[in-house]
Amino acid sequence: MDERTAIAVTAVRAVETTDRARTVLTDADRAWASRAAAEVVGASATPASFIGRRALLALERLAERRHRVARLASAWRWRPWVGGAVIAAAFVVGVAANEIGGAKRVNILYSPVAPLVLWNVVVYALLAARFVVRYGEAAGPGPIERTLARLAGGLRSAGRRDDEAVVTFTRAWTATAASTYAVRAARILHFAAAALALGVIAGLYLRGLGLEYRATWESTFLDASTVRSLVAVFYAPGALVTGIAVPGVAHVAAIRAPDSENAATWLHLMAATLAAVVVVPRVLLALVAAGIERYRTARLHDDLDDPYFQRLLRGFKSGAIAVDVVPYSFAVSAQSVASLELLLARALGASVTTKLAAAVAYGDEDTLADLPSGSTVVALFNAAATPEREAHGRFLANLANARRSLVVVVDEAAVNERWGGDPVRRAARRELWREFALNNAHALVFVDLANPDLDTAEAAFDAALR
Repeated sequence: MDERTAIAVTAVRAVETTDRARTVLTDADRAWASRAAAEVVGASATPASFIGRRALLALERLAERRHRVARLASAWRWRPWVGGAVIAAAFVVGVAANEIGGAKRVNILYSPVAPLVLWNVVVYALLAARFVVRYGEAAGPGPIERTLARLAGGLRSAGRRDDEAVVTFTRAWTATAASTYAVRAARILHFAAAALALGVIAGLYLRGLGLEYRATWESTFLDASTVRSLVAVFYAPGALVTGIAVPGVAHVAAIRAPDSENAATWLHLMAATLAAVVVVPRVLLALVAAGIERYRTARLHDDLDDPYFQRLLRGFKSGAIAVDVVPYSFAVSAQSVASLELLLARALGASVTTKLAAAVAYGDEDTLADLPSGSTVVALFNAAATPEREAHGRFLANLANARRSLVVVVDEAAVNERWGGDPVRRAARRELWREFALNNAHALVFVDLANPDLDTAEAAFDAALR
């Protein structure tokens, strides 16, 4: 999943998980996005392809409605030209900052090359030290990750309806992409450092073509022997690359200010030293960072085991889902059926067709010859009843023999109506049903179908279906 798609997935997920009333993206919007994505990618597509395409379609709809999350997702999207502009600016600065001096003299001890080389050597030492110290350990958050975390943590609601989605998206995306952004920044900075050095080299030669620069040196404390030792070390990489030997002590002594010589030899040594110490290592580091960045951006959302993704994938894998609801020993009201249909549509994340079978009477557990043929079966119990192994248990066992996805739902409407939602009695009743479910190896979904808490029930359905 590429970065653009991963941003869309994170944004749409933030909206869908916080829009509990489903007013921003309605049930119809969500069903359309799933259906359209399945048609575009085809039945043989990977789960990631379906999830990504669906998110892109849903994000387009959010953008049409000028939702803040859509605008924020667009703002977070990386523009490659930004990196190119930074690198180009670094080159221009290198060329412009290469003014050697009004007297057209090159100080071989302190030239424009010296601070640049020393700074890069310090950077390499810090990178090496960090690698050695943290080798074998999980990498902690760097400055970029910490900055993004503070940005996400500092975002607070301003009273708008979609602020929760904005905060959720910002925090989720920064957590997902912080390490990618960090290595991207490293790539750009490495290329920019190389471009800066190339700009300095270009400036040296461009000015040298039209002007004659004179090489000299001066010092209050150093003599010619010490200066020669220093420049021999400093320009050793350039001497190695070009084959130009660093002049000896007598030569160095002869150009001490106010004396000087044509600076061509020293310019070649400076340029080659910059290339060897700055340009080549920085380009190599940038290429390594680019490889890591490419690997990470392609895998921003590889883990699709989250219940949210699994809910979406059920519809993609199964298409239109036929769900058969089989009540046991009680009549189900039309309102309860409507609540159950809404809950199933949310939990299964697909186009769901619900068929209510005739209630199985107490004692008729073995008369399931006309068991419906849907892909999923819901065994519906009344929480007010006391579960019995020989009755309720046999009913479940017969449904399970159909070898289809089986979800056990316990309707608490009658219990809540009778006892006014007494938490003690409700807890005791739930414990009876939990023990029954444990003995029959099934997960339970408790829901008051007369007044359903859809978020809680949806989470319970996710757990049961897994």
